[in-house]
Amino acid sequence: MTGPSAPDPRRNLLLRALPAEEYEQLVPLLEPLELEVRDQIAAQGSHIEHVHFPVGAVLSLVATMDGESAVEVATIGYEGMSGLPAFLGSPEASHNTFCQVRGWSLRLATADLRRYLSTDGALHRLLHRYTQATMVQLAQTVVCNRLHTTEERCARWLLQTRDRVAADEFELKQEFLGQMLGVRRGTVSAAAGVLQEAGMIRYTRGRITVLDAGALHETACDCYDVIRRQYQQLISRPER
Repeated sequence: MTGPSAPDPRRNLLLRALPAEEYEQLVPLLEPLELEVRDQIAAQGSHIEHVHFPVGAVLSLVATMDGESAVEVATIGYEGMSGLPAFLGSPEASHNTFCQVRGWSLRLATADLRRYLSTDGALHRLLHRYTQATMVQLAQTVVCNRLHTTEERCARWLLQTRDRVAADEFELKQEFLGQMLGVRRGTVSAAAGVLQEAGMIRYTRGRITVLDAGALHETACDCYDVIRRQYQQLISRPER
């Protein structure tokens, strides 16, 4: 964790919430990696060799049917950790995981994670709470896909991504939006077009610029606030 370009681990909410002593013990085990779009973190059914704590990158968990149709079931940003099955006791990845928005991540060997968790310290309790928040995200995604319009869901996802990269501008491929929304590319273009015509975003050549976050929030479904509150609770009750 040295060098002028190495990311600050405290940008990750789980790491930030650790007591100072546990934080200092864990940091030397973290390997900073700069992930690019489409970099694969884990393949469904593969052995989980590492977990990742994003500190700028956004990761996507994708369910694949018949090796072809891919639908995003959850995203992971600075609020969490990839490889949750490893924490829950499973050696295999339950979904395909890849980088959706380029940026930094901190990689930790699964063997090191398990040794670290054997002390039953603060990270163990934090990951239990993170598991609960992830379950809420998964359930809310099901509800969202069933009840809310494409424009509402698109606005929600864009706001979540803006939060995670801490910037109003970020790269976003149309195919990823389609996976997130579970719709065809033409429907993605139509939804993004509605938001762009309303002056909320600018979408050109695979880059999103959020122009009016307030209006985007008003357009987004309530799922955005439900999911956001769950992850905010990770730091609202600091571990001691």
